[in-house]
Amino acid sequence: MHVFHSHTPFTLESGVVLPELRIAYHTYGTLNADRGNVAWVCHALTANSDAEGWWPGIVAAGGPIDPNRYFIICANILGSCYGSSGPLTANAATGRPFYHSFPAVTIRDMVKAHILLREHLGIEKIALLAGGSMGGYQVLEWALAETSRIGKMFLLCTGAAESAWGIAVHTAQRLAISADASWQEHTPQAGSKGLKAARAIGMLTYRNYQTFVRTQTDPDKEKTDHFRASSYIEYQGEKLVKRFNAQSYWVLSKAMDSHNIARGRHTDAASLLATLPQPTLLIGIASDILCPPEEQLFLAAHLPHARYEEIDSPYGHDGFLIEHEKIGIILSSFLAD
Repeated sequence: MHVFHSHTPFTLESGVVLPELRIAYHTYGTLNADRGNVAWVCHALTANSDAEGWWPGIVAAGGPIDPNRYFIICANILGSCYGSSGPLTANAATGRPFYHSFPAVTIRDMVKAHILLREHLGIEKIALLAGGSMGGYQVLEWALAETSRIGKMFLLCTGAAESAWGIAVHTAQRLAISADASWQEHTPQAGSKGLKAARAIGMLTYRNYQTFVRTQTDPDKEKTDHFRASSYIEYQGEKLVKRFNAQSYWVLSKAMDSHNIARGRHTDAASLLATLPQPTLLIGIASDILCPPEEQLFLAAHLPHARYEEIDSPYGHDGFLIEHEKIGIILSSFLAD
């Protein structure tokens, strides 16, 4: 992992100024002599900059986004807890961690930070800009900010704006976090029990009814407690608490709520999408209840050079991270065109 450290004050969309900026990032492969083989991967909510780690089979030797073919970059988003500026990093003005004082950020702020990293790395063109879920929000904002620099786009399980359903889910998660008695403490562990509950809420939308019935139904009809489904939800909550931070989760879920490509641009989303000339691959997952195919179909209807594919998966929204083989076949075909 590398860290780009900018000592220049960074102004957020809100007008709040961060005294400095840190962006953690990974690179894979080698930049061509003409610097034209850049693939930039934007990650989702609780992922990090190690795209090979969280997207195996897609970002991999022999995969569609192959480091033997592309110079691949993945940068940790602003507000996260994996090396980029966020609640756990030190405020240069005070020398102490930001914790709850870290300001609200938007998807556009994340993209603005990654544009600084692009400039730092001397990248003029991005041949492929890819992202799923929240990563797709970044791809769309980046394409609108630097349209002429982006070659192709690859978007999965994402949309032009956060839905009322998504905002409601995130609000429920934040209610769980704020109900934790430790939430207001100025420590890295603040709100950890609430984060566990928030993850439990999230898992219900990342998967679906069919997934839980198929994989978590108990064969013992006499059982009255300690159900398999309960153990699974407990496990998933504990797993996130061990690797993530509640304050970052709060900031990033708020950033997702802010996502609307038409905000402040004096036109509607459909008209904005029509201005993007990039060949674009869109993949939806039929069982996704968090960001269902209707959101990708809206993108496909208004992006002028879009190809839409829908896959079946038992994994719901999480299928974009799991269905490597199905996604890989479609993406490889798109990149070969």
